[in-house]
Amino acid sequence: MRRRTGPLAFALLMLASPALRAQDTPHWRPALHFSPARHWANDPNGPFLLNGVYHLFFQYNPHGMVWGHTSWGHATSTDLVHWTEEPVAIPARPDEDIFSGTVVLDRDNRSGLGSKAAPPLLAFYTSVYSNTPAHPEGTQAQSISYSVDGGHTWRAHEGNPVLTLQPESRQFRDPSVFWYPDGQCWVMATVVGDAQVVKLYRSTDLLHWSFLSDFQPSGYRKPGMLWEMPLLLPLPLDGNPHDVKWVMIVSVNPWSIAGGSGVEYFVGRFDGTIFTPDALPAPGSDPSRYLWLDHGADQYAMARFANTGDGNPLLIGWMNNWDYASDIPTSPWRGQMTLPVEVALKTIEGRPALVQAPPRAYDDMVRKSGVHAYPDRMLKAGDHLLQPFGGDVLDIHLAIRRGDARRAGIVVRGSADGTIGTSIGYDFIDQTLTLDRAHSGNVGFSPRFSLAHIAHLAAPGGTLSLHLVIDRDSVEVFANDGVLRMTDLVFPPAGSDRVSLFVEGGSATFGAMRVAVLGK
Repeated sequence: MRRRTGPLAFALLMLASPALRAQDTPHWRPALHFSPARHWANDPNGPFLLNGVYHLFFQYNPHGMVWGHTSWGHATSTDLVHWTEEPVAIPARPDEDIFSGTVVLDRDNRSGLGSKAAPPLLAFYTSVYSNTPAHPEGTQAQSISYSVDGGHTWRAHEGNPVLTLQPESRQFRDPSVFWYPDGQCWVMATVVGDAQVVKLYRSTDLLHWSFLSDFQPSGYRKPGMLWEMPLLLPLPLDGNPHDVKWVMIVSVNPWSIAGGSGVEYFVGRFDGTIFTPDALPAPGSDPSRYLWLDHGADQYAMARFANTGDGNPLLIGWMNNWDYASDIPTSPWRGQMTLPVEVALKTIEGRPALVQAPPRAYDDMVRKSGVHAYPDRMLKAGDHLLQPFGGDVLDIHLAIRRGDARRAGIVVRGSADGTIGTSIGYDFIDQTLTLDRAHSGNVGFSPRFSLAHIAHLAAPGGTLSLHLVIDRDSVEVFANDGVLRMTDLVFPPAGSDRVSLFVEGGSATFGAMRVAVLGK
């Protein structure tokens, strides 16, 4: 999955692969999602908020369009939509690649790396060693760089690495660090990827770490699967501060609900030492029996923004799938982030589940751009109504109320002749939501680019609500107020900007439609 690509191998790949010499594709450059100006990007790393500015770091190859030379890129924003790309924050070295991690603000200067007047930021990341006698080739350990100027420049800690396994491992990575107030300590979650285990550690000074426990669900292990990017966070169930659950989020590859890589989560309890999940599916169960943060194909490596206060946690992911990430037909960049979301824990169909929604900053931007409301429309079987608006960047809210229809839905990023479009349809009989990108445009760049994604979803009272975020190369669906999320990349031809509604097998009413056209 994560390949090392040296300079010579990369040069030969550039010569051999037509995909890497493709024409620039500005019509696929996202407007609402961060992408670097050039070259490869994957996992978001260590996002945080400081003095009104959001900082986003990400896995970055400054030298090419494929994974390699892994460094921390850097971008900043004041609204989570419009990003300014900054210089590379933590570059790879000849003997060390910089893998994923997190950033924390050491307010009390417990580490001693700053001062109480100027608290340091600490970036925890995985060092991947090569060509050095100090560590076996390819081994991984946890290291620190710190900043005393608000995250603009970083210095490696002289005591690196601060945490290793014995014996050293090639799969020990992705530190996620948070403050645990009940224990007055910091907790770090890491993974041993090929063992599918999360390892938890504690520290009072952020420099010295002691082992707490391992989390590995009984009977769960899948041959060939990797776990990555663990994230452990507390959430009040249904907003009740006296009923706090803990959620363990892990990215898995392969075996996700939509194929390839994806984000899974477990709800349970954390006592400061051990995370204990609630009842789990029986060993050998199908992926559909587990909890997934996203039912589309293009959500991976979720990271939490630090230092955002006591509200709902703010998360962001990588919008891609390891099944075809190296083949994505965008140029001169390859890789982008998802829309940040706020998450909450609610009781859904009798069990705790995460719900997600775009953050207030995004909603404010949409409202200021101008939102247009459209009257209710009842359609009958066979109707395919072209809407009076269009665009390649849209924010759409609508409710679909069943009359006696079997299916109803919406097609976005459609072409004038109707041959191109991405369909989001709901089956009222089977109670399934389907995002179908089989006719979305360029789908032939990889045989592993899955074409349709289906998820169970109830429609209380026969009504489905949808919030669609449409960008130049993606569709994000938040259904029933974020109870279900689907994130998919799409690559339509330039000019495919039509929107239409459809009904099959009866009648349905499309109501409460509010649209913001954010790009033409």
